[in-house]
Amino acid sequence: MAGKQDKEAAKQAKREKRAASKARRGQIWEAFKMQRREDKALIPWLLGSFLVVAGVIFGVGFLFDAQWILLPLGIVLGVLAAVIIFGRRVQKTVYSKADGQPGAAGWALDNMRGRWKVTQTVAATTQLDAVHRVLGAPGVILVAEGAPHRVKNLLTQEKKRVARLVGETPIYEVVVGNGEGETPLRRLGPKLMKLPRNLKPAQVDALEAKLAALGNRGGAAMPKGPVPQGAKMRNVQRTIRRR
Repeated sequence: MAGKQDKEAAKQAKREKRAASKARRGQIWEAFKMQRREDKALIPWLLGSFLVVAGVIFGVGFLFDAQWILLPLGIVLGVLAAVIIFGRRVQKTVYSKADGQPGAAGWALDNMRGRWKVTQTVAATTQLDAVHRVLGAPGVILVAEGAPHRVKNLLTQEKKRVARLVGETPIYEVVVGNGEGETPLRRLGPKLMKLPRNLKPAQVDALEAKLAALGNRGGAAMPKGPVPQGAKMRNVQRTIRRR
């Protein structure tokens, strides 16, 4: 009986794995079709990167009379190069569409890789300016998005609140935007990754528990993710004020 149940469980696991793999392939295909519509240079870039890498490997093999032995490796590396190029161009398109939209910085923070603890919209205004709090190895990072003359005040107030609890822990401020002294949306992740590593994981966890008591100021004021282009901001703001 137990053996039969184990076989059924194994079959179910295989079916789920196949279904998940099929879903991923479907997502990649949809992403490819969408990117191809947006990016007319996509196919030339992918084909060019594949041919260049495969050609270089084949050429190296030719010099040592081993071109046919190295050809499979060249094909694999060429496909890998094309995949990397595809991912980067998709990312560039996504960030360019989100750039400048309210909620874009919070969305970008939630999609960062690594051990980051993100609390969106710890402070906000009804004009959809916001400050997000990020905890990680550098310490506390306050990320602001919105009109520069408004977010500066938000940042100052939030830094004072945080400083009362974190003691000597470093606090960094980042303003997302395309102006002087600001960080473009697409560079937000790399910017945070370049900050010095000051804390260990256990210290970050302790810091998170300590800051949890702060709560949010206007935390419900920001949408989840970038506001779509063409959305009527007056309607969004009216909804915020009613909350």
